[in-house]
Amino acid sequence: MRDKLIEKTHKYKKMLQDALDSIEVTPREDSYFMKISDDFLNMARSYYKDGVYFLDREDYEDALASFSYGHAWLDAGMRLGIFKSSSTNHKLFSV
Repeated sequence: MRDKLIEKTHKYKKMLQDALDSIEVTPREDSYFMKISDDFLNMARSYYKDGVYFLDREDYEDALASFSYGHAWLDAGMRLGIFKSSSTNHKLFSV
């Protein structure tokens, strides 16, 4: 069971990193939505950093949760339309 947790944690880390690498912000610079996209992107990056911190300490449960939450912020931004993705991986986001 622990092996599956470790495998899933690394999978979600890679998925979040790929998502972060592919994100493009869509609102205009002077738009209110630009502030929202900045907040969403900052949250996703923060959760990624938290996940790496937990992973380094072999706290796989908290690492997995962090990577999952980080990805959720990006996914929500995609649904809201404040992000688009340059990735051709259609499984990266739920939209």
